[in-house]
Order: sequence, then C-alpha cells, then structure tokens
Amino acid sequence: MNTKAANSGSQKTQSGRPARLSLADWMPKIVMAPTVVVTLVCIYGYMIWTAVLSFTNSRMLPSYKFVGVDQYERLFNNDRWIVALTNLGIFGGLFILICLFLGVVLAIFLDQKIRAEGAIRTIYLYPMAISFIVTGTAWKWLLNPTNGFEKLMVDLGFENFKFDWLINPDMVVYCLVIAAVWQASGFVMALFLAGLRGVDGDLIKAAHLDGASTFTTYRRIILPSLKPVFFSAMVILSHIAIKSFDLVAALTNGGPGYSSDLPANFMYAHTFTRSQIGLGSASAMVMLGCVLAILIPYLYSELRGERHE
Repeated sequence: MNTKAANSGSQKTQSGRPARLSLADWMPKIVMAPTVVVTLVCIYGYMIWTAVLSFTNSRMLPSYKFVGVDQYERLFNNDRWIVALTNLGIFGGLFILICLFLGVVLAIFLDQKIRAEGAIRTIYLYPMAISFIVTGTAWKWLLNPTNGFEKLMVDLGFENFKFDWLINPDMVVYCLVIAAVWQASGFVMALFLAGLRGVDGDLIKAAHLDGASTFTTYRRIILPSLKPVFFSAMVILSHIAIKSFDLVAALTNGGPGYSSDLPANFMYAHTFTRSQIGLGSASAMVMLGCVLAILIPYLYSELRGERHE
C-alpha cells in the first residue's frame, strides 16, 4: 500500500494535478513528428489526391469536375496501356521466375562452404548496389547490334550471328528481363543463403543418416522449409517489376515505338508529357491496386503466423 501511494504521489504534483512531462519525455515525439507529417502528406496524402484526380477530367492542370469512371474506361480502351500491361505480365513473370531459380541455385552453390565464398558472394551482390539507370545504360551498349554482342560474335568469325532484340518490337521486352535478372538475382541469392544458413543442421544430418542424397535433402527437406523466404522474395520482386521505370527509360525508352512500355512509363508519359493528368492518375491507381493485391496477402499471412505463435 505504501508503495502504491508513493507511486501515485510521484505522478501528481502537490496540488493533485498530473505532473507535466519533461523534455526527455517529449524528445522522441518531437524527433519523429517531421517524419510522420512528411509520410502522411507526401505519401498517403498524394495517394488520396491521385485517387481523386483519377475521377476527374484533369488535363494539363488539376481539375475537380467529377466524371466518374470515364478515365478508367479510356485507360482500358487505350492500346498503349494494353501493351504496357501485356509487357508487365511477360516481364514480371519471367523476371520473378528466373530470379527465384538463379537465386536458389546460387545460394545452394555457396552453401557448400566453397573457397573464396566472400569474394563470390560480393560479385553476385554487386549489381544490386548500382541503380537501374546504370544497369539500363550498360546493357544498352551490350545489346546494341552495332557495337554489342552481335558485333563481337561477327568479329570472332560468326558472320551470320544476329542478336537484334533491342530493336525488334516483338523481342525488346526480353532485353528488359535480361538486364533486370542480372541486377536482382544476387539479392535473391542473399535472401536464400541467409535462409539456408538458418536451417537446423540436425535435420540435414538425420536425412544423411537415413541415406538421402544431397539433392533429395534439398528438395524434400531444406527448400520446403524456406517457404517464407520464397514468399518474401516473390513480394519484393513483384514490387520491383510493377514500379519499374528507370530501367525502361535507360535501356529502351519505351521503344521501338511504345513496344517496351511498362505501366510506370505509361503513367509518366501521360501525366507529365501528354498533359493528361486524369488518365495518368487512373493508371497510377491501377498500379497501386496491383501492389496492394500482392502486399495484402503477404501481410495477412505474416500477421496470422504471429498470432499462431
């Protein structure tokens, strides 16, 4: 009772009023306040504003004349948008699958405790340290038919060799896949390597004692235990694919024509260069919907897992 009385007395002044918080108590709130305000205004505020503009007839400047879903109808009747969505499906699908495959293979390779593992891991991870602008520019030189792989092979004597994907409207999207996989597969490798190093060694020893081969051990025991890593990697890669803009801008600039456009490039072109803010906002909201369609199941699974724990 005396302790409770002392504690209650320490929370109040002699007049019976609650004690004021000291500067040390307020300091964390003061430090975090600018970040919270900037996040609310510059992220969520602009999201809401973009959603509002997508239902208006805004063109060069924002307009608040409500037109319903007209902009969304225009969007899905736009051939360039359909091409961008198709490219996203091809680019995103191949990008995710190839990165996952290479990431798993490289992680298993490094998990064998090979020599110079640190140096090899650094080489694999290095591409992720540079921007997509640099990646796009470098691969633009490498894939250029006049001075890239094609010229190299011709100079080596393969006169009939041809690799003109960069200027071929039907193949240019695969150039984006090549460059993106080169940059992101090392990051996926790092995720899986961390997961492999966290697997219980007793399970592996028990499998070997039962006569299981290394391949069978990875296929039936180790990799199935890495489902959370697979899910996390898919979410990250999907997010990268949906918001990809700078790689396209540097590597193909959407060309030839608009055959390599992705939704982010479509949104930028119509919002900032074609004076169609309403249409660009509608495309941005569709992109946001794609991101949420990936994030919500991921967050739900994470929260459900925590609840079970």
